[in-house]
Order: sequence, then C-alpha cells, then structure tokens
Amino acid sequence: MKSKLAVVLLALSLIFAINVQAKEAAAHKIVLVLPGPINDQSWNATNYSGLVACNKQLGTKIEYIENVQQSDFESTFRNYGQRNYDLVIAAGTQFDDAAVKIAPLYPKTRYLIINGAKGIAPNLTGVTIREWESGYLAGILAGLSTKTGIIGEMGGFPNPIMVETLNAMAAGAKSVNPKFKKAIITYANSWSDVSKGKEIGQSMVENGADVLFAYANQAGLGTLMAAKEANVKFIGFASDQNDAAPNLIPGSVLYKYDKLYLFVVGSFLKGQLKPVVSTVGLKEGIIDVVYAKSATAQMKSEVAKAMKAIESGKLNLGKK
Repeated sequence: MKSKLAVVLLALSLIFAINVQAKEAAAHKIVLVLPGPINDQSWNATNYSGLVACNKQLGTKIEYIENVQQSDFESTFRNYGQRNYDLVIAAGTQFDDAAVKIAPLYPKTRYLIINGAKGIAPNLTGVTIREWESGYLAGILAGLSTKTGIIGEMGGFPNPIMVETLNAMAAGAKSVNPKFKKAIITYANSWSDVSKGKEIGQSMVENGADVLFAYANQAGLGTLMAAKEANVKFIGFASDQNDAAPNLIPGSVLYKYDKLYLFVVGSFLKGQLKPVVSTVGLKEGIIDVVYAKSATAQMKSEVAKAMKAIESGKLNLGKK
C-alpha cells in the first residue's frame, strides 16, 4: 500500500512541477518580430512555426507582430523594451543594427536575433544558421534539374549571409553537373515585393535559366509564379514548398525552426541564454531536405553524400 501511495504521490508531484513550469513559462512576456507575413511559405512562416512549437510544448504565450518594415525596427524594439518585455525575438540578420543600438537602452529585456551576427553583453544574442549548407544542398537539386546549365537565384538583399548562401548554391550545382554553365544571381532589394520577384524570375528565364530559386521571403512567391508560368523547375527553400508545384519542385531545403526555437526559448526560460553568437546547421538537425515524388534517386544520393561530407567537416564553404 505504501509503495502504491509513493507512486501516486510521485506522479502528482511531477504533474504539479510540470504545471508550475508551464505557468512560469506563460508568465514571461515574449514577442516574435517578423519582417513579413506568416503565410509567405518561406522565412516568416518557418519562424512562426517555431513560435507555435514553443507555445504548445513549453507552455509559453509568445505573441507576434508581422510585416515590420526596416524603418520601424528601432521603434519596435524600443516599444517592447519600454513595456518591459522579457524576450524580444526578431527573425533576420537585417535586425542586427537596430538591436545593437536599442538593446543597451533596456538591459532587463533580452533581444535575440535569429540569423543574427551580433552577441553583446548583457542582453543581445545572435543565432546564425550556416546557410551556405542549405544553399549547397539546394544547388545539388538545381544542378541535377537543369538542362540548359543555367540556374536563376534571387535573394532579398545582398547581406554577407545571403551572398554566401547563393554562392554556395552555384557551387553545389557545379559539383554534380559537369555541364553547368552559370548561376544568374539577382537581388530584389525587398523582402515583400511579389511583383519584383516575378519580374526577376521572368528575366532569368528569358536569359536561359530553367531552374529558379528564391530566398527573399514573400517576394520569392513572385519568383515561384514566374517558374509556374514558364513551366521551369523551382527549388523550395526555408519551408516545404513542394505542394506549391509538385511537378516543378523536386524538393525543398527546409529549416526545422520548431527545433531551433524550442532550444533557444528553452535556454531563455532556464536562464541560460548567453549574449554570444552561436551557429547551427545540419549537424544540429536544423537543416533538412524534403523530396517531392518527382525527385530522382540520383538527387537523393548526391544530397545524402553532401550532407555526410558537411557534417563530418570534409566540406566547408562557409567563412573560415
């Protein structure tokens, strides 16, 4: 009887501990600041999935604000600092400069930049994705899809991470296709201009590209439209875009931001979020590839080989 009672008491204590932890998590004022809409099927949607995972699994009540323009970055950070938020998460390296300027003014608020390159005591943390890894894998899919030997890559803005990612994609295509000629790399200078994304995609096709790729958040939807209208291949990125055009998209390189957010927000809740820059990628399980039915066995084989080489350190196109 005593042993049964002990088991019951232990179970009740565990339930109580979990409930207390959930209540403590919910008590923290946390917000996610997004540069675009949560339905962009790309960067913002992927980051939003991290919020959903945290609220469901950690018991947090993270809020979000979408479509925040660069001119409003500083005022947005200042607003949440003045309102004594515990953690402000912003999605994108474009938030770095504003965070460096505003974070010191509100030392009791932690600022966390996803894909950020700044870590400054006492309250600014950056988590950088080794995006060259994802770019290289996308390049393998593109290199094995092109018939003209020309691929089109559109980026949002030419920041260092973006440049590295798009260059790595060209390297990935070249590694599997001896007839690969070139990558047409163009920047939309926008994360939200769908029309511009489509216009750039159409121009790439006119110049011989038969595979398109976009890393430009909402603007990338325009490039996808251009691919569909021209009936050329498209490589999905950041989220699983395969269903958007099953016959044209052999696969998508995705970011498992549910896993990333659970780790960084969990670290914050435990008081373990440090004011440094950390890097994550394939080795940490943050990057993966999902295939459509049109993906070939060769694509899967070459991607698997590249993943193994990257994880082992034998292949490194990132910053030395």
